Amino acid sequence: MYNLSDIGTVRSILEKHGFTFSKALGQNFLINPAVCPEMAEEAVTSENDGVIEIGAGVGVLTAELCKRAKKVVSIELDKRLLPVLDETLAEFDNFEVVNEDILKVDLHKLIKEKFSDCENVSVCANLPYYITSPVIMKLLEDKLPIKQIIVMVQREAADRLTAPVGSRESGAITVAVNYYAEAEKLFNVSKGSFVPSPKVDSAVIRLAIYDKPPIETKDEDLFFRTVKAMFMQRRKTALNSVSAGLGIPKDTVVKALEMTRLDASVRAEKLTLSQLCEFTNNLKEVM
Repeated sequence: MYNLSDIGTVRSILEKHGFTFSKALGQNFLINPAVCPEMAEEAVTSENDGVIEIGAGVGVLTAELCKRAKKVVSIELDKRLLPVLDETLAEFDNFEVVNEDILKVDLHKLIKEKFSDCENVSVCANLPYYITSPVIMKLLEDKLPIKQIIVMVQREAADRLTAPVGSRESGAITVAVNYYAEAEKLFNVSKGSFVPSPKVDSAVIRLAIYDKPPIETKDEDLFFRTVKAMFMQRRKTALNSVSAGLGIPKDTVVKALEMTRLDASVRAEKLTLSQLCEFTNNLKEVM
C-alpha cells in the first residue's frame, strides 16, 4: 500500500503518469497524514455505510474511506487521474470512480444504482475552493437521501457556512444550509497540509441533513428568492433589498415587515431563520 501522505511518493506516482497540477481545477493535494483518517471517521459511522466522494485526487482520502465503508464511489472530473487511482487504490474492491462533473451528475440515480445495499450514504470531499458554494447547494437542493456531508473548505467559507443565522458572518448560503441541515465546524486544517500549498487555511465541517426543515414555509421558492434578494446588497435595508430584488412595491414589503413585528430599517443579517420564514410567509399573504 502506498503512503499517499508522503510528498515524495505522491510526486513519484504523478510523474510516472505525466501528471501536472491544474490551477483551473483548483487542485491542491492533501499530504497531512492526520487529516484524512479523521475525516473518514466522521463520514463513516458503520461498516454498512456508503460514501460519495467528490474529487478523489490521488486517493489519499479515498483510501481511508475504503478502509471503513461498505462502498465508496468517487466522482472525479480530471480523467488524467483515473490511471493514477487505478494504481493507488488497486487493493480495494469496494471502490468505483465516476469520471464526471459533480454539478452535472444525477445523484439520485447514482445513489439508487450504486448504494442500494448500504444502510446510510454520506458525502465526503476536499472541495476545490472555486466550486464550494455551487456543490454544497446542489447537494442540499437536490434533497438527496443522504445522512450527512463532511467537507473540507476554505476556512473563511467554513466560518460563513457554520455561522448562526442572524449574525454578521451569515449570508444567503448560511440561511440555505441551516434550512436543510445542522452545520458545525469539526476542525481546522493548515495550508501547509497541501501540495501545492494554498494561500489560506481550511476547515472541515459537517452538515447533518434534516429529515425535514426546522421551519415551515408557505412557498419555498419565494423564501429562497427573498433571502437571495435580501443578501444581494447587504448594506441596504431588507425593505429596499426585497422591493428592488423582487420588484414588489415598498408599501407591500412594509406591511409584511409590520406583520412580522420588524422595523422597516432592519437588515437581513439581523434576522433569524424563523423571522425570515415568518416574513416570507407574510409577504406571500399580502402580495
